Amino acid sequence: MKTSQIATCAANQFAQVLYFRHYILVREFHVNFTFCCTSDVTEPLLVEVDQIYHLACPASPIFYKHNPVKTIKTNVIGTLNMLGLAKRVGARILLTSTSEVYGDPLEHPQTEAYWGNVNPIGVRSCYDEGKRVAETLMFDYHRQHGIEIRIARIFNTYGPRMNIDDGRVVSNFIAQAIRGEALTVQKPGTQTRSFCYVADMVNGLMKLMNGDNTGPINIGNPGEFTMLELAENVKELINPEVTVTMTENTPDDPRQRKPDITKAKEVLDWEPKVVLRDGLVLMEDDFRERLAVPKKTKA
Repeated sequence: MKTSQIATCAANQFAQVLYFRHYILVREFHVNFTFCCTSDVTEPLLVEVDQIYHLACPASPIFYKHNPVKTIKTNVIGTLNMLGLAKRVGARILLTSTSEVYGDPLEHPQTEAYWGNVNPIGVRSCYDEGKRVAETLMFDYHRQHGIEIRIARIFNTYGPRMNIDDGRVVSNFIAQAIRGEALTVQKPGTQTRSFCYVADMVNGLMKLMNGDNTGPINIGNPGEFTMLELAENVKELINPEVTVTMTENTPDDPRQRKPDITKAKEVLDWEPKVVLRDGLVLMEDDFRERLAVPKKTKA
């Protein structure tokens, strides 16, 4: 986006609009951002636009498990509505799909050619399978109606302005450390994730939207950490006095997750720049401000 462009947003109560608006469009890319309306993507939306970033859907397990039927409606009916809008106004549409389409992967790292290993009836399936259906709809509209589509498979993303009680691991650990609570690691702690800083992520999404490749393209940081390694980093950087405790895991939790971003490098000339430890510090500052817990001064 250029500075002169205007971004409008339709969102419901689950959307992290402040996260997207404040840290990405306004602070990082200087875009004039306004709310279009408070809306629900499962209902038709009548606006005139040139590009559609279809980001709708809760990505935190806590939220999508809270209402799995609404989650899959968002992915299926919501995507149909956004594709219908794109068809009506002739807009290009980008879907933020997810690394969850790979499920508990048997290929490591994951390339875009991998079809995945997903439980179709598990507690996470409303999100995993919902996104897989959304990708199917995108390509069917592309083939049948000529809609210009872009699909990004985004991996774990973190940064300032996330909901403090979001339920995802980075925000959980940082909030716990600032509050002086034990960092709760789900067993066995050796499961891995790759964490991409929000500004890097959106830079990748914008390059995909404005490029010539439909995707899908993995957008993520290939740096891989176990959950125990993440906890130790947060502890060291934020509050060395907290303890780390183990809790029971949730069903179908992937054992490993790491993007192969070769395609993003070649097609988009994109790769992440912010390393995890630097991003955690930026996120800590924002969380401390909102929790009103200042850093302890050294004696």
